[in-house]
Amino acid sequence: MADDDRSHDGRPHHGRGEAAVRVVVHGHVQGVGFRWATTRQGAALGLACDAQNLPDGTVLVTARGEASALDGLLDWLRSGRTPGHVTRVDEDPV
Repeated sequence: MADDDRSHDGRPHHGRGEAAVRVVVHGHVQGVGFRWATTRQGAALGLACDAQNLPDGTVLVTARGEASALDGLLDWLRSGRTPGHVTRVDEDPV
Protein backbone atom coordinates (compact mmCIF):
# COMPACT_ATOMS: atom_id res chain seq x y z
CA MET A 1 0.00 0.00 0.00
CA ALA A 2 1.40 3.40 -0.94
CA ASP A 3 2.05 6.02 1.75
CA ASP A 4 -0.70 8.26 0.34
CA ASP A 5 -3.21 5.43 0.91
CA ARG A 6 -2.73 5.70 4.69
CA SER A 7 -3.83 8.25 7.25
CA HIS A 8 -1.42 10.19 9.48
CA ASP A 9 -1.33 7.33 12.01
CA GLY A 10 -0.58 4.62 9.43
CA ARG A 11 -4.12 3.20 9.21
CA PRO A 12 -5.60 2.58 5.77
CA HIS A 13 -7.30 5.78 4.65
CA HIS A 14 -10.97 5.24 3.88
CA GLY A 15 -12.04 7.06 0.74
CA ARG A 16 -15.29 8.93 0.30
CA GLY A 17 -18.63 7.18 0.10
CA GLU A 18 -19.90 4.05 1.76
CA ALA A 19 -17.57 1.40 3.13
CA ALA A 20 -17.54 -1.40 5.67
CA VAL A 21 -15.08 -2.55 8.29
CA ARG A 22 -14.57 -5.62 10.46
CA VAL A 23 -12.79 -4.91 13.74
CA VAL A 24 -11.56 -7.22 16.50
CA VAL A 25 -11.17 -5.38 19.80
CA HIS A 26 -8.83 -6.82 22.44
CA GLY A 27 -8.61 -6.09 26.15
CA HIS A 28 -11.14 -6.16 28.99
CA VAL A 29 -14.14 -5.66 26.69
CA GLN A 30 -16.64 -8.32 27.77
CA GLY A 31 -19.09 -7.92 30.63
CA VAL A 32 -18.57 -4.15 30.86
CA GLY A 33 -21.22 -2.74 28.48
CA PHE A 34 -18.74 -2.49 25.62
CA ARG A 35 -21.01 -4.01 22.94
CA TRP A 36 -23.95 -1.82 23.93
CA ALA A 37 -21.83 1.35 23.95
CA THR A 38 -20.21 0.45 20.62
CA THR A 39 -23.49 -0.15 18.80
CA ARG A 40 -24.89 3.06 20.32
CA GLN A 41 -21.82 5.02 19.18
CA GLY A 42 -22.10 3.50 15.71
CA ALA A 43 -25.79 4.47 15.50
CA ALA A 44 -24.97 8.01 16.64
CA LEU A 45 -22.52 8.20 13.74
CA GLY A 46 -25.17 6.95 11.30
CA LEU A 47 -23.62 3.49 10.88
CA ALA A 48 -25.17 0.05 10.69
CA CYS A 49 -23.13 -1.48 13.49
CA ASP A 50 -23.04 -4.79 15.35
CA ALA A 51 -20.82 -6.08 18.16
CA GLN A 52 -20.46 -9.72 19.21
CA ASN A 53 -18.48 -11.40 21.98
CA LEU A 54 -16.00 -13.98 20.72
CA PRO A 55 -14.94 -17.06 22.71
CA ASP A 56 -11.36 -15.76 23.14
CA GLY A 57 -12.54 -12.70 25.11
CA THR A 58 -12.37 -10.23 22.22
CA VAL A 59 -15.29 -8.41 20.61
CA LEU A 60 -16.01 -8.48 16.87
CA VAL A 61 -17.41 -5.19 15.58
CA THR A 62 -18.83 -4.94 12.07
CA ALA A 63 -19.94 -1.59 10.71
CA ARG A 64 -21.11 -0.17 7.39
CA GLY A 65 -21.75 3.41 6.34
CA GLU A 66 -20.01 6.59 5.33
CA ALA A 67 -16.23 6.25 5.38
CA SER A 68 -15.81 9.35 7.55
CA ALA A 69 -18.24 7.88 10.11
CA LEU A 70 -16.28 4.61 10.11
CA ASP A 71 -13.13 6.60 10.84
CA GLY A 72 -14.98 8.25 13.72
CA LEU A 73 -15.96 4.87 15.16
CA LEU A 74 -12.39 3.58 14.87
CA ASP A 75 -11.09 6.71 16.56
CA TRP A 76 -13.61 6.23 19.39
CA LEU A 77 -12.63 2.56 19.81
CA ARG A 78 -9.01 3.67 20.25
CA SER A 79 -9.79 6.75 22.37
CA GLY A 80 -9.84 5.27 25.87
CA ARG A 81 -13.44 6.51 26.32
CA THR A 82 -15.05 3.08 25.83
CA PRO A 83 -16.31 0.90 28.67
CA GLY A 84 -13.69 -1.56 29.86
CA HIS A 85 -10.10 -1.29 28.70
CA VAL A 86 -9.10 -1.64 25.03
CA THR A 87 -5.53 -2.81 24.47
CA ARG A 88 -5.61 -3.35 20.71
CA VAL A 89 -7.92 -2.74 17.73
CA ASP A 90 -7.37 -4.86 14.62
CA GLU A 91 -9.29 -3.64 11.57
CA ASP A 92 -9.93 -5.10 8.15
CA PRO A 93 -11.89 -3.34 5.41
CA VAL A 94 -14.70 -5.54 4.12
